Parts: sequence; C-alpha cells; structure tokens
Amino acid sequence: MPWIKKEDCIGCGICVEKCSVDAIEFDDEKAYINENECIRCGVCHDVCPQDAVRHDSERIPFEVEDNIQWVQNLLKNYNTESEKDAFIARMKKHFNKEMTVIKKTLEKIDLISEKWMQWQSKTDETSPCLSFPLSFKILIKAR
Repeated sequence: MPWIKKEDCIGCGICVEKCSVDAIEFDDEKAYINENECIRCGVCHDVCPQDAVRHDSERIPFEVEDNIQWVQNLLKNYNTESEKDAFIARMKKHFNKEMTVIKKTLEKIDLISEKWMQWQSKTDETSPCLSFPLSFKILIKAR
C-alpha cells in the first residue's frame, strides 16, 4: 500500500489529479491516500515530483515498533510473572496466527495468479470480450 511521507509532500495535487479512483485527498494541505479506496496501481508513485509517495516496505520498522509498543502497553495490565508469561504466550500465538493468515492469503493469491495466467493464455487477444471466466470470479469471491 503506498503512503505519503508528509514531510516530502508539497501539496501540488498531481497525485490527486492522476488517481483514477479518487483515493487521494488533501489533509492539512498534504496529500493522503485512503487505504480502502486505493487499488494499488502505482500511478501516484510515478507522478509525484517530490518522491513523497513511498512504498510499504519502508513502513516495516515502524509497524514492528507499533506492535512492540502495543504489547508493552498491554503488559502493564499484568502484575505477576506468571500472568506476564501467559500474556506473552498469548501474544506470540496472536502474531503466529497473523503469519498463518498472511501465508494462506499469499497461497490463494498465487492460485488467482495461476488461474489468471491460464485464462489469459486461452483468450484470443483480439477478442472484444474481456470478462473474467467463472472460475476466476469464484476465486476472487472466496475472499
């Protein structure tokens, strides 16, 4: 998910203008990407003259730190070592579950990609019909 580094955004509005789904808005004269509307097309990356539109991977250290802060804040609610140990074990289970969800999601995305490639290879490029096959729609709907 692209994001906008506020310190680098000059508020020129080029990204807002070029966004085909109107997912970019202004907030205090700085561009802001609405995550729910963004289709991850990458146009905003390409058009920003200040390189203020950044990549998700740059957020990893911040997201890890947010998670650690969250765990540390919750940990304050436990008094004994055994309560704290049990809480830490639950948090590990929570993040292991999140990893499992991500892994299974990536596996499903691979299936969608494979189906898409199969469908594309069977489709005549000159065909005016560009609707997805039913099997592809079912994979997407399974989400």
